[in-house]
Amino acid sequence: MVTVIDYSSPGPLTSLHGVHLEAVEPIPTGIIDICGLAAGLVIQPNDAQALGLPDERFPQNQIRPVGELVDAILSLDSRPLTVRREPNHRVIGTCRHFAVISCALLRHRGIASRVRCGFATYFQPGKGLDHWITEYWNDVEHRWVRIDSEILGQSILKHPEDLRAEEFLSGGEAWTAFREGRIDAATFGVHGTANWGPAEIRGNAIKDLAALNKVETLPWDEWGRMTASYNGETGADYDSLLDTIAVTAAGDDLHAIAELYAHEELRVPAELIR
Repeated sequence: MVTVIDYSSPGPLTSLHGVHLEAVEPIPTGIIDICGLAAGLVIQPNDAQALGLPDERFPQNQIRPVGELVDAILSLDSRPLTVRREPNHRVIGTCRHFAVISCALLRHRGIASRVRCGFATYFQPGKGLDHWITEYWNDVEHRWVRIDSEILGQSILKHPEDLRAEEFLSGGEAWTAFREGRIDAATFGVHGTANWGPAEIRGNAIKDLAALNKVETLPWDEWGRMTASYNGETGADYDSLLDTIAVTAAGDDLHAIAELYAHEELRVPAELIR
């Protein structure tokens, strides 16, 4: 039996069980205030490299569970998570880490939230760059609001606390736009790499489906036929499956999302949930 997804409670990678209460109890209750904490807790690898942080710190960006990320943060600075760290005392992570920490803290406060994997169009004109964000359910407006914790307080966008539809496309949304000829897949991919095109969109659509099921993988995790897709070894049947994923994710029918994810090919293997 498939269980309907509860986004107000933690998933296997967003649980704060075992984290010292004094580290999380001062966390605010306001959504933007909660999400704003991540920028003072995480540093991108490029920025860490520019600061000359030691090599042994860089594997931190391989950490999946938020509980372990928080442990790494507290090992550098034991003060509550509400205290903004100096850059050299932040955990090294990607946009996924900003998003998943925000999601975990929102869920800790009982706020329905989830991580989304897709592409941001606001970092480089004419490009959709691989990116992860958080979204929360707004009861008053009856909609999911997308927020980019990584750039809160910066001048990249006027409203990073409420992203517009064209500013961030989930993996499924990008796939549908590609299939309908509304975007050029060659302009969607991972900054600083050769990884661009339909395969990158496919991968993010599958990772987004997992995140909708409260399993927020690392950006480079692969399972099912993802590797074959990246190698150009999949065909029309796989693209048809991606069509189904995109439509299901867009419909936001939580039972249908959970039911689709239950398929063995799409479900994240146990070894990647740790």
